[in-house]
Order: sequence, then structure tokens, then C-alpha cells
Amino acid sequence: MRIRDHRAFDEPEINLVPLIDVILVLIIFFVVTATFEARSVLKLELPRATGEQGDTSKALSVLVNADGRYFVDDREVLRDDVESLKTTLAEVAGSDRERPVLLRADARTPHQAVVTAYDALGQLGFRRVMVATAPEPGAAGAAR
Repeated sequence: MRIRDHRAFDEPEINLVPLIDVILVLIIFFVVTATFEARSVLKLELPRATGEQGDTSKALSVLVNADGRYFVDDREVLRDDVESLKTTLAEVAGSDRERPVLLRADARTPHQAVVTAYDALGQLGFRRVMVATAPEPGAAGAAR
């Protein structure tokens, strides 16, 4: 009786499942660890002024771009009315009304958009509002 050896006829194959698993894990790792900055998304041209620089390390950031759209920290306010801005500010800031607020408005922003931001901040009880400006070229404080 002749017994066949089936091992000689086995076709070699490459199993791609572990390779796909490793690639997916790497993609997830890079997506989760990537940092996204609001500065890279929004191009603001700040108005120029001379003066002292305040402490903005823990300030709530309110950005108003040239089109009059609002951004509170990393969240965009969907409408440009006072109530929408107040709702977003209340969600982001919580109950801390003593937190300083840094208002960054583009130099080309309509004045009404800045007044609306001040109005919303005042209605919510924020009293420590700072306005971000760029230093004058050649001014003493230009090395900030």
C-alpha cells in the first residue's frame, strides 16, 4: 500500500490579515496622536497697537475671523447671532465666569461682529476681557 505525502504539494501562501491589522493600528495611532491647532486653520490679521502683554495661559479664546464668524476655543459657532454665541460660550466655559477671555478679532472684521462678541460676554458675566493685538513694527514691545 502506497501512502502519499501531501506536504510536498502544499502551495506557499502569504497571509495578509496580520499585515492589514498592523497597518490599521498604525493609522489609528497617528490619527489619535496628531495635534490640530486652530492657528493653522484660521488666518487672522490682528490690529496693531502698543502696550503690555497680559497673561493668556488659561484664557478662554474667542476668535472672530474677517467674515464675522465666531470660534470659541476649538468650536465654531454655527450662527452669528448673540444667542448662539452665548450658548457656545456657556458650554465651553461652564460656570467659571472669572476666567479671563482673550478676544482675537481680525483687523478686517466688521465692527458689529466684535460688538456682538462683547455683548454676549457681558450678558454671561465675563468681566476680564482682553483684546489680542499685534505689536507695531519697530515699536519697543515688538520683540514679544
